[in-house]
Amino acid sequence: MFINYEAIGLIKTQQNVGLICIVILLLLTTGKVVALNQAPFNNVQLAKVFEGQNVSHYLVSEKYDGIRAIWKNGKLTTRKGTIIYAPSWFTNNLPNVSLDGELWFERGNFEYVASTVSKHVPVDSEWRKIKYMVFDAPYKELPFIARYQRYNKLLNELNIAHIVPVKQFSVTSNKALYKLLDEYTEQGAEGLMLHNAQAIHSNGRSGNLFKLKKFMDAEAKVLKHLPGKGKFKHLLGALLVQYKNKDGQLLQFKIGSGFSNKERATPPPIGSVVTFKYHGFTQRGIPRFASFLRIREM
Repeated sequence: MFINYEAIGLIKTQQNVGLICIVILLLLTTGKVVALNQAPFNNVQLAKVFEGQNVSHYLVSEKYDGIRAIWKNGKLTTRKGTIIYAPSWFTNNLPNVSLDGELWFERGNFEYVASTVSKHVPVDSEWRKIKYMVFDAPYKELPFIARYQRYNKLLNELNIAHIVPVKQFSVTSNKALYKLLDEYTEQGAEGLMLHNAQAIHSNGRSGNLFKLKKFMDAEAKVLKHLPGKGKFKHLLGALLVQYKNKDGQLLQFKIGSGFSNKERATPPPIGSVVTFKYHGFTQRGIPRFASFLRIREM
């Protein structure tokens, strides 16, 4: 834990140990002690799964497979509030407004981004490949279409190569939307995002924002590492995971595919949360054909 004594204006010397202990106790019990690399939790807009809503009400963009990054009050953080240690040149010229987007390299390279962004000491040569794909400039009094116009104009005027305003566009019909999804995924994209053009920004999951992929995905907690056999002997064979379905039931099942050899040698830690993809459900409500995607982003 990290406590900034000077900021609270109480500790000037190393004397009066009793007072120090009291202050620490008060801060602990009131939740004011914050880890050094933590910022306050970000209240961000989260996506639901698209289920055939009328696409004419939405603006559509590519879904970038990166690390969600929030620019606010001069800090770049994950959606959970963890500080991202970007090089100073990466953030120096960002505007004094809130921005929401993805730190992204290129299609199919999530692991590279996750590795680069997670380092407390940024590696300059790695960050040179990263782009900040901005898809919103949260402002509660503006509908999304106005927020899009705002961030698009602002970032284009800045003209910074690694700060990219995400293009939003209209689609005429749901049939055209699914055709577009096929085209994007064939080129390696993860999927599409749909913003309600007239919706005011809101925190959490709502009908303001949807994601559309060729497959469904969800999250589960790792309970156990199951040993591999044959070519995977001495490596991970599968994860035993716990998944909460939409009715709140906790179900256990195995995820045995989707892992690289490196991930089988150093599997996701027990207790961590992983994202997996699947195609429908069994009669018992277990995700069908579950396949590992990644450890949940920071």
